[in-house]
Amino acid sequence: MLECRTCTGNSRIMLDKIFKIYAREGGINVNYIIWKGQDSRGLKGLIISELPPITRPSIKTQVTEIEGKDGDIIDYVGYSAYDKCVKIGLHGDYKIDEISKFFSGSGKVTFSNEPEKYYIAEIIDQIDFERFVKFRIANIKFHTQPFKYLVDEKPVESDITEEIKEIKVINLGTEDSRPIFTLTGTGIIEISINGYTKFQVNIDDSYLTVDSKLEECYKDNLNTLKNRNMGGEFPILQPGENVITWTGNLTKLKIQPESRWI
Repeated sequence: MLECRTCTGNSRIMLDKIFKIYAREGGINVNYIIWKGQDSRGLKGLIISELPPITRPSIKTQVTEIEGKDGDIIDYVGYSAYDKCVKIGLHGDYKIDEISKFFSGSGKVTFSNEPEKYYIAEIIDQIDFERFVKFRIANIKFHTQPFKYLVDEKPVESDITEEIKEIKVINLGTEDSRPIFTLTGTGIIEISINGYTKFQVNIDDSYLTVDSKLEECYKDNLNTLKNRNMGGEFPILQPGENVITWTGNLTKLKIQPESRWI
C-alpha cells in the first residue's frame, strides 16, 4: 500500500533532514532497497527516507478449550505474515511513472539495513499518484512472509563416487529450512538426514528435483511434475550441520540449503 501524508510537522522536518543528507553526500541515497532485482538507487529523484525496523513476526496459535478441564491448550502453528513499511520522498527531477511502476507487484525485497538477507513480499494496494506528487512523501507497505533468506547462498554440490559416503550441509539460519534437492542417477534412491530416512525417489529419466519450499517433485520445472515418483516426507534441515546419506544408484547430488531466519 502507498499511503501519502501532508508534509507538515514531523513529516516535513524528517524529509528536510533527508534532503540535506542527500545533498551533503553528493546525491547518494544513504538508504536503499532492492525490489524484484532492481536497486532503488537507480531511480532518479527517489529517496528512501526510512527503512522498516528489524522485527520478528507474530507466532500463530490455536487455542483449544476442553470441557471439564481447567485452562486451555495452546498449539503453536507457525508464524504470521506481516507488513514492513518503507518511507519514501521525492526530490528534484523525478520520474513518477518509473517510481510508481517500481513499487508494484511481488517478489524478493532486500533492505539496506539487512543487505545480506531478502524477504518474499508483495505490494497489494494501488498508488495514489496525485497525493504522492503533491506532498512528496509517502509510506510503502510490503506485505512480507515471515522468513528471510540469504541473498547469495551457494548450493552444496558433489559427484558421487564409491569413496563418498555422505555429504554435510550447513543450515546457517536459526530456523529449520526447507531445502531443494536435485538428484541425478537411476532407479530407486533413498535419502536419509542425520540418520533418519526422509524420502525415496524413483528416477526414470536422468534426474529429479525435490523442492521442500514448494512441496513438489519435478524435473526441470513445475510443468513436469513427478510427485508420483516420490515417497516419504519433504526434507527439512535443522540449524547447523546436517549429514546426508543415501542408498541406490546416485551419481550426483545438489542441495540448496535455503537457510532462513525470522
